[in-house]
Formats: sequence, structure tokens, C-alpha cells
Amino acid sequence: MSLTGIGYTAPALGAVVVVCAAECALLRTGLFRRPAYWLTMVIVLGFQIAVDGWLTKLDAPIVLYNPDHILGLRFPWDIPVEDFLFGFALVTSVLLSWEYARRRQAVTR
Repeated sequence: MSLTGIGYTAPALGAVVVVCAAECALLRTGLFRRPAYWLTMVIVLGFQIAVDGWLTKLDAPIVLYNPDHILGLRFPWDIPVEDFLFGFALVTSVLLSWEYARRRQAVTR
């Protein structure tokens, strides 16, 4: 990985850190302590592997990544690990937003 390797990796890591920090420091919904959240993430991961694996397969890719902008770690099949970080951050941020809005709405009633 060259210095430009942070092009996709750094934002992916940053997104995970921001989402986790938002939950732990600001929102405090307790989402990470719920088995239903982790089950949801396993289900999402299963679909992400199927779809992302098809989109990024190296023998016939639909989505291409500049190799200078990713770590180069691909698992399983040919999925760049950064995709899993972004997926975690995206799904978790949506679930946190919904939970936070639900709690605020319950307080105002």
C-alpha cells in the first residue's frame, strides 16, 4: 500500500470511529448491547457478502477499485475489507438514528 492507500481505507475507518463515538458519547441508545442489533448485522453481512462478492469479483468485476486506494485485503472472495467497514457504519448509523428519534418521540408524548 502506498501513501495514497488511505484514499478509501481512512474514510472507512473514520466512519466506524465516528459512528461508535456518536453512540458511546452522544446518543447512548444501548444499541450495541442488544442481541437483536447483532443478529441484524449478521443478516446484513450475509446479504452484503452475496451482493458485494458478485459486484467485486476479480474475474468479472462490476465495481472497480484503484489498488492504490485500498489495503488490498479481500475477504471473502474478492471483497475489499473496507466495504465491510463502510457497511457497518452505514447500517449502524441508520439504526442509531431511528432509535434516537424513537426515544425522542416517546419523551415528547
